[in-house]
Amino acid sequence: MAQETTAVKKKPTETRRRVDARTLFGRYGALIFLIALVVFFSLAKPNSFPTAFNLFNIMRQASIAGLVAIGMTFVILTGGIDLSVGSMVALSGIIAAAAYKGGTGLLDTAAGETSGVGVLGAILIACGVGLICGLIQGTLISRLNIPPFIVTLGGMTAFRGLTLIIGNGGPVSAFDPAFNYLGQERIGDLVPVPVILFLAVALIAYIVLRFTQYGRYVYAVGGNPEAARLSGLNTRFIILSVYMIVGLLAGLGGFVLASRLNSAEAIAGGGLELTVIAAVVIGGTSLSGGEGRISGTVLGILLVSVLTAGLTQLNVTSYIQQILIGFVIVFAVWFDRITRARRQ
Repeated sequence: MAQETTAVKKKPTETRRRVDARTLFGRYGALIFLIALVVFFSLAKPNSFPTAFNLFNIMRQASIAGLVAIGMTFVILTGGIDLSVGSMVALSGIIAAAAYKGGTGLLDTAAGETSGVGVLGAILIACGVGLICGLIQGTLISRLNIPPFIVTLGGMTAFRGLTLIIGNGGPVSAFDPAFNYLGQERIGDLVPVPVILFLAVALIAYIVLRFTQYGRYVYAVGGNPEAARLSGLNTRFIILSVYMIVGLLAGLGGFVLASRLNSAEAIAGGGLELTVIAAVVIGGTSLSGGEGRISGTVLGILLVSVLTAGLTQLNVTSYIQQILIGFVIVFAVWFDRITRARRQ
């Protein structure tokens, strides 16, 4: 009898260890894959990939998509999706650039000629445009109960068309150094300013989700919207607010992108929604809502950027890169479903 009792006691411990191992892998999988990719590309390109300058360049490339991915994390945590983020980036950037140039001279490309709102005004306008786009879409989703996929798919097309109208199909470009500072400058000749901005926004978002009542409400709405509503939460406001957040950060990303390229392109942000959603899902945020972390999103966007940059240095064509990223997205979603099912 004593031996049987001992055997029975061991089973829960062994089961708990297996569950803990799956939980840990599900939580730190993005970090494990990121480290593995860095090691692999460092061995494949030892003279170019592992340098500090190259790694900071990869982080700079990740920063713009990373800003939008932070906002997308809020949306997906509530069980929603936003397919219009690329179009919002383009629309915000071109309106801010036109306002910075001043007047209606949207195609005025003379370098340094500025008679508009100034840098701070351009940033506020870009963020405001994104905020309005998010407000419109969030209202349609929260008030009219139209599925987020349909609303943001329509927004993706409508905002892109509006961008082409405002820019007359062409870019607004050739700005002065003040406009380009946020996208091009480095601190200490090494750390790009966009990286600092991205990490600062990520820290703020982490604090909001981790330590504030609003963050708990976001998780509650994503975990069980009906239970959250019955408990007295204003679920409509929470859903509206997350689309405004992603719109705000898409607007900021639009300005940073125009600043970095010294040009606001009507076609900017094409395919950005794929990269952003991939980063959020790879980072462990569940498409079903209610589960995810900002730290995971940061790791996810770094993983996608490292993968893209490493494959580029290995002379892998962009077509193959798209196939690989698509495969990674499908694998991440599959793995999320498996781990959730086993935990339940």
